Amino acid sequence: MAMAMDMASGGWRRILSFAMMSLLILALCILSAAADDGEAIVSRFQEYLRIDTVQPKPDYYKAVDFINSQAKSLSLESQTNEFVKGKPHLLLKWVGSDPTLPAILLNSHTDVVPFEESKWTHHPLHAHMDNQGDIYARGSQDMKCVGMQYIEAIRKLQASGFHPIRSVYLSFVPDEEIGGHDGAEKFAESHLFKSLNVGIVLDEGLPSPSKSYRVFYGERSPWWLVIKAKGPPGHGAKLYDNSAIENLLKSIESIRRFRASQFDLLKAGGIAEGHVVSVNMAFLKAGTPSPTGFVMNLQPSEAEAGFDIRVPPNVDSEALERRLVEEWAPAARNMSFELRQFKRKHSGDPLLTAADDSNPWWRLFENAVKEAGGRTSKPEIFPASTDARYFRNAGVPAFGFSPISNTPSLLHDHNEYLGKAEYLKGIDVYVSIIKAYASYESKSGSRDEL
Repeated sequence: MAMAMDMASGGWRRILSFAMMSLLILALCILSAAADDGEAIVSRFQEYLRIDTVQPKPDYYKAVDFINSQAKSLSLESQTNEFVKGKPHLLLKWVGSDPTLPAILLNSHTDVVPFEESKWTHHPLHAHMDNQGDIYARGSQDMKCVGMQYIEAIRKLQASGFHPIRSVYLSFVPDEEIGGHDGAEKFAESHLFKSLNVGIVLDEGLPSPSKSYRVFYGERSPWWLVIKAKGPPGHGAKLYDNSAIENLLKSIESIRRFRASQFDLLKAGGIAEGHVVSVNMAFLKAGTPSPTGFVMNLQPSEAEAGFDIRVPPNVDSEALERRLVEEWAPAARNMSFELRQFKRKHSGDPLLTAADDSNPWWRLFENAVKEAGGRTSKPEIFPASTDARYFRNAGVPAFGFSPISNTPSLLHDHNEYLGKAEYLKGIDVYVSIIKAYASYESKSGSRDEL
């Protein structure tokens, strides 16, 4: 009897040991599969980063082909349009079960800004990942990361068996880095866009150095100002009034004082960068060229300077225009000016998207980020410009959001990078956001009621 019990006990121990070993093997297989999946996700991101879409000669077609290959693997509907020849715009669709509900648009741009290769630790188009898991590449933050996170989030949602109620569109637009006029602007003004019945747009944001994610509900308008001064030419040794250089320097000094007043507001604290007018000189051009540089004994008859000005939506733009005409480039001093990337603000323009409880899209967004284990900081005005402004101008609410935390903002900078872990975490954040938006059944989410 005792022997039989011992044998039975030994048998159970062997069975238990076998079961535990099986569970351990299963857990290791699951972890291995997850690791392999993570590596594949990062590999696809790196492949996109390696496509040369650097302005001014971006290979848009190669980028579109790559994104289309990803869309095909997810059975997403796809169409490519060229509002301007040679500048393809790719639109993907994940069809929802209720086409009467306003759709979600996830927007990103495919182009990136130029770089100085010699100033980078790793080549900006190689997408090198170092031992810390940091991926160095132009576009790693701005904004190829976000475009791929949209796709990977949908891949995860499909794998989980989720089916959207609202249709989800993904747009990959050209030319954002040079103003977006041949890209998002034409798309937002098109009959195609109107036919999509979009209720909410998500576009790019900025990385956050803290644990909280930054969210943007509006943005500063770009005023690219070029001031030209004219004056009588003369010998380099002669002193006289109203030379071109002297007139331009007076304007530069006036602009400098205005810039200092805005900078003082920012330094005083309590106000974010997006809420003041920024002014930065972009170029200064004067002088008569010579084979060795410039003619030194000749005062030029013309001189000009360029300024990148960013104007918040709450600033009196008419008053700023008067300052420009009367103080910065007065005709009385033989001054003229040109405003590029400038759109005069009209009353009633939908420049801001409500980022409070009055907006159901905001409530859904904020809660979705929390459910993904993140948190948002106080909503801000974007300090620069994005394509989101074109969708807001079309009457559609839009938020700027890049799920990047604990990372320095390196947009347009040397050694732009994004950590592997941060990239993967951002995908999970978008899984939560897309799921929340695409599951929202209330028709109160129409653009007319927002």
